[in-house]
Amino acid sequence: MTTVALDTGIGPLLRSWRERRRISQLELALRADSSARHISFIETGRSRPSEEMVLRLAGHLDVPMRERNALLVMAGYAPRFTETALDDPAMGALREGMDRLLQGYDPYPAFVVDGLYTVVAANRGMTRMLDGVPEHLLAPPLNAMRLTLHPEGLAPRIRNLREWRADLLAQMERQIALVRSAELRALYEEVAGYPVPAEADDDRGWAEPSSSVPFALPLVIEHGGQVLSFVASIATFNTPMDVTVSELAIETLLPADAATATYLRSLSC
Repeated sequence: MTTVALDTGIGPLLRSWRERRRISQLELALRADSSARHISFIETGRSRPSEEMVLRLAGHLDVPMRERNALLVMAGYAPRFTETALDDPAMGALREGMDRLLQGYDPYPAFVVDGLYTVVAANRGMTRMLDGVPEHLLAPPLNAMRLTLHPEGLAPRIRNLREWRADLLAQMERQIALVRSAELRALYEEVAGYPVPAEADDDRGWAEPSSSVPFALPLVIEHGGQVLSFVASIATFNTPMDVTVSELAIETLLPADAATATYLRSLSC
């Protein structure tokens, strides 16, 4: 994933993160056990922060791990965090653990995506939901946002598409504000530009959801003539020390009603 630099030098980059977090120089200084004067000097280039200070400030600004490496490089230091390919032998235990988790969740859909929503692992429950999706959308690298929002993908099957689409796009916007990725921005512009199927504008083309879910926005989707209702959850790894791991997210679709759970269990028999 390519990082988009806002300016040259550690100072402007740190200032941009502080402004994104809407934190004053004084507040950041208090959090980092420093002074507003020192923070100002760093941001204006009058002072070069130590490696420890860069990491401390990045931590208090909740800067993503990939971006922390970028801050270190801009300050003249070596990157601190590795970025190990998921197929590297060193990631064997992680891959095995994710596979066990996904298999244990079957027959309910579950999958793992990276920071660009590329699907890196999925269980049978998820692949069943993709029945009938055109091959060109299933060709690697498989992308969860394209699969969901493309007019030839799952979009025509989603009964509450406008709500679900708005929620996914808002999720991407929040992520873009965090990581400033050119690839992520391009993906957002692509999927946001997909036409919405005509059925979404015609109330007669959409049945009422099979159940109301007062505690979360459900994904209401058709499969095999059955209307299914799910609540989505996302899990990430706690205290990651590798860029790749820090950007992985495990997404699960929990049946929101008994009919959905029964139908999915019937498919696995």
